[in-house]
Amino acid sequence: MKRDRPGRARQLGSDQVEQLIAGYRSGATVYELGHRFGIERRTVSNILRRHGVPMRRRGLSPEQVDDAIHLYNLGWSLARVGDHLGVNHTTVLNKLRGRGAPTRDTHGRPRVEAGGTR
Repeated sequence: MKRDRPGRARQLGSDQVEQLIAGYRSGATVYELGHRFGIERRTVSNILRRHGVPMRRRGLSPEQVDDAIHLYNLGWSLARVGDHLGVNHTTVLNKLRGRGAPTRDTHGRPRVEAGGTR
C-alpha cells in the first residue's frame, strides 16, 4: 500500500482556497471543510487566518454544555452530541470533564479514572 509522505501538506489552488473561504463564510465548519478538501482542520484555520477571514467563536457556550450533559446522560454518544452541536467529540468530552460529569467507556460502562477501583 502506497502512503503519502508524512509532513507534506496538501496544497490547495487559489480556486480551492476561494471555495474554502466561501464555504466557511456560508456556515461550514473547519472540520467539514477539512474533510471536503482533504486537509487537516488546523490547515483550514491557517488558510482562513492568512486571508484575514474572521473566525467564528469556537467551543461551546455554557448553555450548550448543559445540553451536551443532558444528551450524554440520555445515552447519546460523544460523537452524536458533537455532531448535534457542531463540534468535535473531543470538545464535548473536555467540557463534560470540566464540569465533573461522569463519562462512559466505549462499552457504555462508567469510566474509572486512573488509580480508581473497578
